[in-house]
Amino acid sequence: MKNKYEVADIFCLYGKTYREQNFLPYKKLKVMHKIEVCRTAQLGGHVEQCDECGYERIAYNSCRDRHCPKCQTMVKEKWLNDRKADLLPCNYFHMVFTIPHELNPIILTNPKIMLSNLFTAVSQTLQAFARDPQWKVQGQLGFICVLHTWSQRLTDHFHIHCLIAGGALSFDKERWIPSNKSYLFRVQSLSKEFKKQYLGLLERSYLDKELSLPGRLTKFTNKRQFNNFIQSLYKVKWLTYAKRPFAGPEQVLEYLGRYTHRVAISNNRIKSIDNDQVSFKYRDRADNNTVKTMTVSVHEFIRRFLLHVLPENFMKIRYFGFLSHRNKKQAVRLIRQLIDPDAELPKKIEETYLEMMQRLTGKDLLCCPSCKKGRMSIIKELPNQLLDSS
Repeated sequence: MKNKYEVADIFCLYGKTYREQNFLPYKKLKVMHKIEVCRTAQLGGHVEQCDECGYERIAYNSCRDRHCPKCQTMVKEKWLNDRKADLLPCNYFHMVFTIPHELNPIILTNPKIMLSNLFTAVSQTLQAFARDPQWKVQGQLGFICVLHTWSQRLTDHFHIHCLIAGGALSFDKERWIPSNKSYLFRVQSLSKEFKKQYLGLLERSYLDKELSLPGRLTKFTNKRQFNNFIQSLYKVKWLTYAKRPFAGPEQVLEYLGRYTHRVAISNNRIKSIDNDQVSFKYRDRADNNTVKTMTVSVHEFIRRFLLHVLPENFMKIRYFGFLSHRNKKQAVRLIRQLIDPDAELPKKIEETYLEMMQRLTGKDLLCCPSCKKGRMSIIKELPNQLLDSS
Protein backbone atom coordinates (compact mmCIF):
# COMPACT_ATOMS: atom_id res chain seq x y z
CA MET A 1 0.00 0.00 0.00
CA LYS A 2 1.24 3.48 -0.89
CA ASN A 3 2.32 5.57 2.06
CA LYS A 4 -0.01 8.51 2.66
CA TYR A 5 2.72 11.11 2.29
CA GLU A 6 5.94 10.90 0.33
CA VAL A 7 8.92 13.07 -0.57
CA ALA A 8 7.77 12.66 -4.18
CA ASP A 9 4.45 14.33 -3.32
CA ILE A 10 6.27 17.38 -1.94
CA PHE A 11 8.47 17.63 -5.03
CA CYS A 12 5.51 17.22 -7.39
CA LEU A 13 3.40 19.84 -5.59
CA TYR A 14 6.06 22.42 -4.82
CA GLY A 15 9.17 21.51 -6.81
CA LYS A 16 8.42 23.74 -9.80
CA THR A 17 8.01 26.84 -7.62
CA TYR A 18 11.14 25.98 -5.65
CA ARG A 19 13.19 25.60 -8.83
CA GLU A 20 11.90 28.94 -10.16
CA GLN A 21 12.89 30.75 -6.96
CA ASN A 22 16.25 29.05 -6.33
CA PHE A 23 19.28 28.35 -8.45
CA LEU A 24 20.06 24.62 -8.34
CA PRO A 25 22.98 22.72 -9.86
CA TYR A 26 22.15 20.09 -12.46
CA LYS A 27 22.76 17.19 -10.06
CA LYS A 28 20.09 18.38 -7.61
CA LEU A 29 17.64 19.09 -10.42
CA LYS A 30 18.17 15.55 -11.70
CA VAL A 31 17.58 14.01 -8.26
CA MET A 32 14.36 15.99 -7.80
CA HIS A 33 13.10 14.92 -11.22
CA LYS A 34 13.93 11.25 -10.67
CA ILE A 35 12.08 11.18 -7.35
CA GLU A 36 9.08 12.93 -8.92
CA VAL A 37 8.71 10.37 -11.72
CA CYS A 38 9.67 7.25 -9.74
CA ARG A 39 7.12 4.45 -10.28
CA THR A 40 4.98 6.57 -12.59
CA ALA A 41 3.98 6.15 -16.23
CA GLN A 42 6.77 8.51 -17.28
CA LEU A 43 9.40 5.85 -16.56
CA GLY A 44 7.50 3.12 -18.35
CA GLY A 45 6.82 -0.36 -17.04
CA HIS A 46 4.72 -3.32 -18.06
CA VAL A 47 1.24 -4.80 -17.94
CA GLU A 48 0.71 -8.16 -16.23
CA GLN A 49 -2.25 -10.50 -16.75
CA CYS A 50 -3.52 -13.51 -14.78
CA ASP A 51 -3.59 -16.75 -16.78
CA GLU A 52 -6.64 -17.91 -14.80
CA CYS A 53 -9.09 -15.02 -14.50
CA GLY A 54 -7.65 -12.43 -16.87
CA TYR A 55 -7.08 -9.80 -14.15
CA GLU A 56 -4.62 -7.11 -15.27
CA ARG A 57 -2.35 -4.75 -13.37
CA ILE A 58 0.29 -2.19 -14.27
CA ALA A 59 3.75 -2.12 -12.71
CA TYR A 60 5.80 1.04 -13.27
CA ASN A 61 9.58 1.21 -13.19
CA SER A 62 11.62 2.69 -10.34
CA CYS A 63 14.06 5.58 -10.78
CA ARG A 64 16.83 3.69 -8.89
CA ASP A 65 18.38 6.90 -7.63
CA ARG A 66 20.32 6.42 -4.39
CA HIS A 67 18.62 9.47 -2.84
CA CYS A 68 15.09 8.17 -3.50
CA PRO A 69 13.27 6.85 -0.38
CA LYS A 70 11.39 4.27 -2.48
CA CYS A 71 14.38 2.66 -4.20
CA GLN A 72 16.67 1.44 -1.44
CA THR A 73 15.15 -1.80 -0.15
CA MET A 74 16.23 -4.15 -2.94
CA VAL A 75 19.63 -2.51 -3.34
CA LYS A 76 20.21 -2.84 0.39
CA GLU A 77 19.19 -6.49 0.49
CA LYS A 78 21.44 -7.42 -2.41
CA TRP A 79 24.36 -5.55 -0.81
CA LEU A 80 23.77 -7.26 2.54
CA ASN A 81 23.66 -10.66 0.87
CA ASP A 82 26.97 -9.94 -0.85
CA ARG A 83 28.58 -8.88 2.45
CA LYS A 84 28.02 -12.36 3.93
CA ALA A 85 31.08 -13.42 1.95
CA ASP A 86 33.19 -10.97 4.02
CA LEU A 87 32.08 -11.90 7.55
CA LEU A 88 34.59 -13.23 10.07
CA PRO A 89 34.02 -15.37 13.19
CA CYS A 90 35.00 -12.56 15.57
CA ASN A 91 33.41 -9.70 17.44
CA TYR A 92 32.83 -6.37 15.64
CA PHE A 93 32.85 -2.75 16.72
CA HIS A 94 30.73 0.20 15.61
CA MET A 95 32.32 3.65 15.78
CA VAL A 96 31.10 7.05 14.63
CA PHE A 97 33.37 9.96 13.66
CA THR A 98 31.71 13.39 13.45
CA ILE A 99 32.97 16.68 11.99
CA PRO A 100 32.13 19.80 14.05
CA HIS A 101 29.49 22.09 12.55
CA GLU A 102 31.98 24.95 12.27
CA LEU A 103 33.22 23.23 9.10
CA ASN A 104 29.78 22.79 7.51
CA PRO A 105 29.95 25.88 5.23
CA ILE A 106 33.25 24.73 3.71
CA ILE A 107 31.96 21.16 3.29
CA LEU A 108 28.76 22.29 1.59
CA THR A 109 30.81 24.40 -0.83
CA ASN A 110 33.46 21.74 -1.44
CA PRO A 111 31.67 18.43 -0.79
CA LYS A 112 33.80 16.13 -2.94
CA ILE A 113 37.14 17.24 -1.46
CA MET A 114 36.00 17.68 2.13
CA LEU A 115 34.06 14.42 2.32
CA SER A 116 36.87 12.48 0.65
CA ASN A 117 39.16 13.97 3.30
CA LEU A 118 36.76 12.68 5.94
CA PHE A 119 37.12 9.09 4.72
CA THR A 120 40.90 9.50 4.53
CA ALA A 121 41.15 10.96 8.03
CA VAL A 122 39.09 8.14 9.55
CA SER A 123 41.16 5.49 7.76
CA GLN A 124 44.48 7.04 8.71
CA THR A 125 43.35 7.42 12.34
CA LEU A 126 42.28 3.80 12.73
CA GLN A 127 45.32 2.34 10.97
CA ALA A 128 47.65 4.58 13.04
CA PHE A 129 46.13 3.15 16.21
CA ALA A 130 46.45 -0.38 14.84
CA ARG A 131 50.19 0.19 14.44
CA ASP A 132 50.59 1.49 18.01
CA PRO A 133 51.89 -1.23 20.40
CA GLN A 134 49.89 0.12 23.37
CA TRP A 135 46.62 -1.17 21.84
CA LYS A 136 48.02 -4.69 21.39
CA VAL A 137 46.57 -5.26 17.92
CA GLN A 138 49.61 -4.47 15.83
CA GLY A 139 48.61 -5.28 12.28
CA GLN A 140 46.17 -4.30 9.57
CA LEU A 141 42.54 -3.58 10.44
CA GLY A 142 39.60 -4.29 8.16
CA PHE A 143 36.59 -1.96 8.22
CA ILE A 144 33.68 -0.54 6.27
CA CYS A 145 32.87 3.18 6.38
CA VAL A 146 29.40 4.59 5.61
CA LEU A 147 28.89 8.33 5.15
CA HIS A 148 25.82 10.08 6.57
CA THR A 149 25.33 13.79 6.01
CA TRP A 150 22.13 14.49 7.96
CA SER A 151 20.69 14.89 11.43
CA GLN A 152 17.22 13.73 12.42
CA ARG A 153 16.01 17.27 11.71
CA LEU A 154 17.39 17.00 8.15
CA THR A 155 20.07 19.62 8.81
CA ASP A 156 23.69 19.15 7.72
CA HIS A 157 25.53 16.83 10.12
CA PHE A 158 28.54 15.11 8.56
CA HIS A 159 29.66 11.84 10.13
CA ILE A 160 30.93 8.39 9.26
CA HIS A 161 29.75 5.08 10.71
CA CYS A 162 32.48 2.44 10.86
CA LEU A 163 32.06 -1.30 11.20
CA ILE A 164 35.42 -2.68 12.36
CA ALA A 165 36.45 -6.32 12.78
CA GLY A 166 37.67 -6.96 16.33
CA GLY A 167 41.30 -7.67 15.62
CA ALA A 168 44.08 -7.26 13.09
CA LEU A 169 45.95 -9.35 10.54
CA SER A 170 49.62 -9.31 11.51
CA PHE A 171 51.89 -7.50 9.08
CA ASP A 172 53.59 -10.79 8.17
CA LYS A 173 50.10 -12.24 7.48
CA GLU A 174 50.75 -15.25 9.67
CA ARG A 175 48.61 -14.43 12.73
CA TRP A 176 45.21 -13.04 13.63
CA ILE A 177 45.57 -10.74 16.63
CA PRO A 178 42.22 -10.44 18.45
CA SER A 179 41.32 -7.20 20.19
CA ASN A 180 39.94 -6.73 23.69
CA LYS A 181 36.35 -7.97 23.53
CA SER A 182 34.87 -4.93 25.28
CA TYR A 183 36.72 -2.16 23.45
CA LEU A 184 39.04 -1.61 20.50
CA PHE A 185 40.68 1.77 21.14
CA ARG A 186 40.15 4.54 23.68
CA VAL A 187 37.56 6.93 22.24
CA GLN A 188 39.12 10.11 23.66
CA SER A 189 42.46 9.25 22.07
CA LEU A 190 40.81 8.44 18.75
CA SER A 191 39.06 11.80 18.78
CA LYS A 192 42.33 13.71 19.19
CA GLU A 193 44.04 11.79 16.39
CA PHE A 194 41.02 12.15 14.09
CA LYS A 195 41.02 15.91 14.68
CA LYS A 196 44.73 16.13 13.85
CA GLN A 197 44.39 14.01 10.72
CA TYR A 198 41.39 15.88 9.32
CA LEU A 199 42.72 19.36 10.01
CA GLY A 200 46.03 18.37 8.42
CA LEU A 201 44.18 17.33 5.26
CA LEU A 202 42.10 20.53 5.36
CA GLU A 203 45.21 22.68 5.58
CA ARG A 204 46.80 20.80 2.68
CA SER A 205 43.70 21.30 0.54
CA TYR A 206 43.79 25.02 1.34
CA LEU A 207 47.48 25.38 0.53
CA ASP A 208 47.02 23.46 -2.72
CA LYS A 209 44.24 25.94 -3.61
CA GLU A 210 41.69 23.13 -4.03
CA LEU A 211 39.01 24.86 -1.94
CA SER A 212 36.40 27.33 -3.09
CA LEU A 213 35.66 29.86 -0.34
CA PRO A 214 32.78 32.08 -1.47
CA GLY A 215 30.60 34.37 0.62
CA ARG A 216 31.51 34.74 4.27
CA LEU A 217 34.34 32.23 3.85
CA THR A 218 36.37 34.81 1.92
CA LYS A 219 37.62 36.07 5.29
CA PHE A 220 40.44 33.52 4.81
CA THR A 221 42.22 35.84 2.37
CA ASN A 222 45.68 34.90 3.61
CA LYS A 223 47.42 31.98 5.27
CA ARG A 224 47.60 33.69 8.69
CA GLN A 225 43.81 34.07 8.87
CA PHE A 226 43.32 30.47 7.77
CA ASN A 227 45.82 29.26 10.39
CA ASN A 228 43.85 31.14 13.05
CA PHE A 229 40.73 29.32 11.88
CA ILE A 230 42.53 25.96 12.07
CA GLN A 231 43.73 26.76 15.61
CA SER A 232 40.18 27.60 16.66
CA LEU A 233 39.06 24.18 15.41
CA TYR A 234 41.66 22.47 17.58
CA LYS A 235 39.86 23.98 20.58
CA VAL A 236 36.49 22.58 19.50
CA LYS A 237 35.39 19.18 20.80
CA TRP A 238 35.38 16.57 18.03
CA LEU A 239 32.98 13.73 18.68
CA THR A 240 34.02 10.10 18.30
CA TYR A 241 31.53 7.58 19.57
CA ALA A 242 31.82 3.84 20.16
CA LYS A 243 28.76 1.65 20.53
CA ARG A 244 28.66 -1.67 22.33
CA PRO A 245 30.52 -4.40 20.38
CA PHE A 246 28.47 -6.88 18.39
CA ALA A 247 28.10 -10.42 19.67
CA GLY A 248 28.37 -12.14 16.30
CA PRO A 249 27.94 -12.03 12.51
CA GLU A 250 24.13 -12.01 12.64
CA GLN A 251 24.14 -8.79 14.66
CA VAL A 252 26.60 -7.31 12.18
CA LEU A 253 24.22 -7.88 9.28
CA GLU A 254 21.34 -6.41 11.27
CA TYR A 255 23.43 -3.31 11.92
CA LEU A 256 24.47 -2.97 8.29
CA GLY A 257 20.86 -3.06 7.19
CA ARG A 258 20.01 -0.12 9.41
CA TYR A 259 22.79 2.19 8.26
CA THR A 260 24.18 1.50 4.80
CA HIS A 261 21.43 2.50 2.39
CA ARG A 262 19.57 5.11 4.38
CA VAL A 263 18.48 8.32 2.71
CA ALA A 264 18.07 11.68 4.44
CA ILE A 265 14.46 10.95 5.38
CA SER A 266 12.17 7.97 4.79
CA ASN A 267 8.61 8.43 3.60
CA ASN A 268 7.15 6.89 6.75
CA ARG A 269 8.52 9.81 8.81
CA ILE A 270 6.39 12.36 6.93
CA LYS A 271 3.19 13.00 8.86
CA SER A 272 1.44 15.71 6.85
CA ILE A 273 1.65 18.17 3.97
CA ASP A 274 -0.72 21.05 4.59
CA ASN A 275 -0.88 24.83 4.09
CA ASP A 276 2.53 24.92 2.42
CA GLN A 277 4.09 23.17 5.42
CA VAL A 278 5.52 19.72 6.05
CA SER A 279 5.44 17.93 9.40
CA PHE A 280 7.77 15.02 10.01
CA LYS A 281 8.88 12.83 12.91
CA TYR A 282 12.37 12.95 14.36
CA ARG A 283 14.21 11.56 17.35
CA ASP A 284 15.53 14.17 19.76
CA ARG A 285 19.01 12.95 20.78
CA ALA A 286 19.15 15.54 23.55
CA ASP A 287 15.94 14.16 25.08
CA ASN A 288 16.61 10.41 25.33
CA ASN A 289 15.73 9.84 21.66
CA THR A 290 12.14 10.93 22.28
CA VAL A 291 10.10 10.92 19.06
CA LYS A 292 8.87 14.43 18.31
CA THR A 293 7.31 16.29 15.39
CA MET A 294 8.89 19.17 13.48
CA THR A 295 6.99 21.44 11.09
CA VAL A 296 8.77 23.51 8.44
CA SER A 297 7.72 25.27 5.25
CA VAL A 298 7.71 23.10 2.14
CA HIS A 299 10.54 25.14 0.64
CA GLU A 300 12.63 24.73 3.78
CA PHE A 301 11.96 20.97 3.67
CA ILE A 302 13.13 20.81 0.05
CA ARG A 303 16.21 22.90 0.87
CA ARG A 304 17.15 20.57 3.73
CA PHE A 305 16.56 17.43 1.67
CA LEU A 306 18.77 18.71 -1.15
CA LEU A 307 21.61 19.43 1.29
CA HIS A 308 22.22 15.68 1.25
CA VAL A 309 22.52 15.11 -2.49
CA LEU A 310 26.02 13.70 -2.97
CA PRO A 311 28.38 14.66 -5.80
CA GLU A 312 28.18 12.63 -9.01
CA ASN A 313 29.82 9.19 -8.68
CA PHE A 314 30.81 9.84 -5.06
CA MET A 315 31.07 6.56 -3.14
CA LYS A 316 29.38 6.82 0.25
CA ILE A 317 30.33 3.26 1.29
CA ARG A 318 34.05 2.49 1.28
CA TYR A 319 36.22 -0.44 2.35
CA PHE A 320 39.63 -0.25 4.01
CA GLY A 321 42.51 -2.42 5.16
CA PHE A 322 42.11 -6.11 4.52
CA LEU A 323 38.50 -5.43 3.43
CA SER A 324 39.56 -3.17 0.57
CA HIS A 325 38.56 -4.55 -2.83
CA ARG A 326 42.16 -5.32 -3.76
CA ASN A 327 42.84 -7.44 -0.65
CA LYS A 328 39.46 -8.69 0.51
CA LYS A 329 38.94 -12.06 -1.15
CA GLN A 330 42.33 -13.51 -0.28
CA ALA A 331 42.56 -11.85 3.15
CA VAL A 332 39.13 -12.97 4.37
CA ARG A 333 39.85 -16.56 3.37
CA LEU A 334 43.18 -16.45 5.20
CA ILE A 335 41.78 -14.84 8.37
CA ARG A 336 38.95 -17.36 8.59
CA GLN A 337 41.55 -20.13 8.55
CA LEU A 338 43.58 -18.38 11.23
CA ILE A 339 40.61 -17.76 13.56
CA ASP A 340 38.47 -20.86 13.15
CA PRO A 341 38.26 -22.77 9.86
CA ASP A 342 35.20 -24.68 11.10
CA ALA A 343 33.16 -21.65 12.22
CA GLU A 344 29.64 -21.43 10.78
CA LEU A 345 28.83 -18.09 9.17
CA PRO A 346 25.72 -16.82 7.36
CA LYS A 347 25.86 -18.00 3.76
CA LYS A 348 25.16 -15.92 0.70
CA ILE A 349 21.72 -16.63 -0.72
CA GLU A 350 21.42 -17.30 -4.45
CA GLU A 351 17.98 -16.00 -5.37
CA THR A 352 16.08 -14.14 -8.08
CA TYR A 353 14.41 -10.78 -7.64
CA LEU A 354 11.02 -12.47 -7.16
CA GLU A 355 12.43 -14.90 -4.60
CA MET A 356 14.00 -12.02 -2.69
CA MET A 357 10.70 -10.13 -2.61
CA GLN A 358 8.88 -13.22 -1.36
CA ARG A 359 11.46 -13.66 1.40
CA LEU A 360 11.16 -10.00 2.46
CA THR A 361 7.39 -9.57 2.16
CA GLY A 362 6.09 -13.11 2.54
CA LYS A 363 4.09 -12.61 -0.67
CA ASP A 364 4.32 -14.41 -4.00
CA LEU A 365 4.31 -11.54 -6.51
CA LEU A 366 3.30 -13.85 -9.34
CA CYS A 367 0.15 -15.03 -7.57
CA CYS A 368 -2.93 -13.24 -8.90
CA PRO A 369 -4.22 -10.79 -6.24
CA SER A 370 -7.75 -11.17 -7.57
CA CYS A 371 -8.50 -14.91 -7.89
CA LYS A 372 -5.53 -16.10 -5.76
CA LYS A 373 -5.15 -19.08 -8.11
CA GLY A 374 -3.64 -17.90 -11.37
CA ARG A 375 -0.16 -16.71 -12.23
CA MET A 376 0.66 -13.23 -13.44
CA SER A 377 2.74 -12.85 -16.58
CA ILE A 378 3.85 -9.86 -18.63
CA ILE A 379 1.71 -9.27 -21.71
CA LYS A 380 2.83 -5.78 -22.69
CA GLU A 381 5.78 -3.45 -22.18
CA LEU A 382 5.07 0.22 -21.51
CA PRO A 383 7.58 2.62 -23.06
CA ASN A 384 9.70 5.08 -21.08
CA GLN A 385 8.04 8.38 -21.98
CA LEU A 386 11.13 10.38 -21.04
CA LEU A 387 13.25 8.46 -23.58
CA ASP A 388 10.58 8.72 -26.25
CA SER A 389 10.30 12.49 -25.83
CA SER A 390 14.06 13.10 -25.93
